[in-house]
Amino acid sequence: MFDRLPPLQTLRAFEATGRHLSMTLAAQELHVTHGAVSRHIKTLEEHLGVALFQRFTRRIVLTEAGAEFLLAVTRLLGELTKEADRVRGHDGVERFKINASVSFANKWLAPRLHRFKTRYPDLDVHLDVTDKFIDLNEGEADVAIRYGSGRYSRLLAERILEETVTPVCSPAYREKMRGLCAVANLAGCTLLHEGGMLANWEQWFALAGVERVRSDRGPAYSHGSLAIEAAIRGEGVALGRSVIVADDIAAGRLVAPFPQIRLESERGHDLVYRIGSRDDPKVRALRTWLGDEIKSFLAGEG
Repeated sequence: MFDRLPPLQTLRAFEATGRHLSMTLAAQELHVTHGAVSRHIKTLEEHLGVALFQRFTRRIVLTEAGAEFLLAVTRLLGELTKEADRVRGHDGVERFKINASVSFANKWLAPRLHRFKTRYPDLDVHLDVTDKFIDLNEGEADVAIRYGSGRYSRLLAERILEETVTPVCSPAYREKMRGLCAVANLAGCTLLHEGGMLANWEQWFALAGVERVRSDRGPAYSHGSLAIEAAIRGEGVALGRSVIVADDIAAGRLVAPFPQIRLESERGHDLVYRIGSRDDPKVRALRTWLGDEIKSFLAGEG
């Protein structure tokens, strides 16, 4: 039955071209000529008896058949690569690289990740922490957990956690500010900011119905976790994202003086992975574990 399979080099050329939507970029990736990629794809189309791409003057696009076939080829080449890596390793341990944003990794994921390692000891977990764009399709990580809108080009995503924001500070700072019994008392506080956050102090004060408060004053930090650490040190009041501050509130390092006033965040936490890798055993393992952890977290159990 295997004599009906297309040549492997034609599948590699097709996968790279379909991913880049460019024969030139595919050729650069595979270290062959543009003509070689073109010939491989033509051979594959003749073998299958269908057109995989529509060709225009300056661009190509996948046909419907091509898009469907790309999903299958990506998945199968990925599985073949993983199996080859497993055979090369001979130790039964498979590397699994997880990328996560800075604040989420520091404040939520890293303190819990040991439980994932315990449950799946055959996975050698590498946690890569950055807020910069990484290219999953280029193999920079197996999966990513990103704080975003839920839409990522040429990738699949699942929303795993939504967030709200509310003011948080250290117990000592609240006492210093005479208990912060009313929202208006925040006018006398140092406000701490997470740079670039759309669900900001101005929006929170509007939700609380308080006007004439200088919501733009106070220091700003590039990462939410830095603003939270400043709040823990007693340097002011931060607008804390619910997922990021939950453990600090539970441990008593932070308090939320107005927990009933919560502004919905414009973004959430997404599990992001390559097209065709949804059923990858590593991705499936992480999805299952995250589901259990998040269920426990939302129930206040961990």
